[in-house]
Amino acid sequence: MATDRERIARRLRAADHAGRADEVRSLHAQAERSAQRAAARAGRIRAIDYPPELPIVAERERILAAIREHQVVVVCGETGSGKSTQLPKFCLELGRGATGMIAHTQPRRVAARSIAARVAAELRVPLGRGVGY
Repeated sequence: MATDRERIARRLRAADHAGRADEVRSLHAQAERSAQRAAARAGRIRAIDYPPELPIVAERERILAAIREHQVVVVCGETGSGKSTQLPKFCLELGRGATGMIAHTQPRRVAARSIAARVAAELRVPLGRGVGY
């Protein structure tokens, strides 16, 4: 899990350098449990549906490839094209979010709430369980 990665790695380097074998074994076990949690989260991702009427869905494969290949991707499109609701689902489809969170920012609280509610509904999960704001 992303929340464990740096902490465990830092402690593991220190314990290994200091020759503390028991702590090294304990940290390896923690890392394994963290990896198992990530794998379990990835396994719970259901098939994702995309509303075909949204223009962004027609560009899905190109956007998925760009997200896979680049650390930063800028997507421009008309209002109502599906950027806000479908991009988080694209990221989920690629396995992002299995080890941490997919964050989506909005300039207003009302927008953040309505987009979260829409994404949760499209993913068929209760708002606050898997999708929140």
